[in-house]
Amino acid sequence: QMQLVESGGGLVQAGGSLRLSCAASGRTFSYYAMGWFRQAPGKEREFVAAISWTGNNTYYADSVKGRFTISVDNAKNTVYLQMNSLKPEDTAVYYCAADPRREFSAGYYVADYDYWGQGTQVTVSS
Repeated sequence: QMQLVESGGGLVQAGGSLRLSCAASGRTFSYYAMGWFRQAPGKEREFVAAISWTGNNTYYADSVKGRFTISVDNAKNTVYLQMNSLKPEDTAVYYCAADPRREFSAGYYVADYDYWGQGTQVTVSS
């Protein structure tokens, strides 16, 4: 099994920034795409951003495009989500996920990913 552990969440004022990290360990794969999703209370889990194993291809939800940046350090088995210009509507539990079936692309859907972290809370106050 692959384990994913998120960190970096917290409370921030609107307009502020946070950097989330997700470290992978356990079972290793030759390659895997990584994604970030979030879930607010009473809402379904939604796609935020994703990155291919090579790091060359990145994907963003329209709601975060231009504000969030996803990156990967394969040597550290860690993916990051830099979140700038945060808004109260960004408040949610953020989850990272891994898809060991893709090397050059990444998926947009929960069902695309096999492994999930436990989540980290991000709260943006107005």
